[in-house]
Amino acid sequence: MADHSHTIFHNPRCSKSRQTLQLLMDNGIDPAVRLYLEDPPSADELAAILKSLGISARDLLRSGEDEYRQLNLADSELSDDALIAAMVAHPRLIERPIVIRKTDGAAVLGRPPQNALEIIE
Repeated sequence: MADHSHTIFHNPRCSKSRQTLQLLMDNGIDPAVRLYLEDPPSADELAAILKSLGISARDLLRSGEDEYRQLNLADSELSDDALIAAMVAHPRLIERPIVIRKTDGAAVLGRPPQNALEIIE
């Protein structure tokens, strides 16, 4: 039976995301899977996730994506709010996978996948 004590922001086409999901399942965690490309987070959600991760919006950006160049996101003058807005509008820019523990909102970036073990209860 699914416990959904955790949520994973998942992209099934990403090997790190698949590995992280498998690692969670191998450790008895059946997370809620959020296909964030189809169901992107709101700006408020993303800001809360960044706070839980303890990183800046720039640290969560995937700089190799076409949208990164097209939107000139390398501009160091851009605020976190501007970067968050770009990620909400273009969720491919969000680094993945993100694993969130529901009880306290603790979050880790599954790069490497073993990082997910840090928040397994």
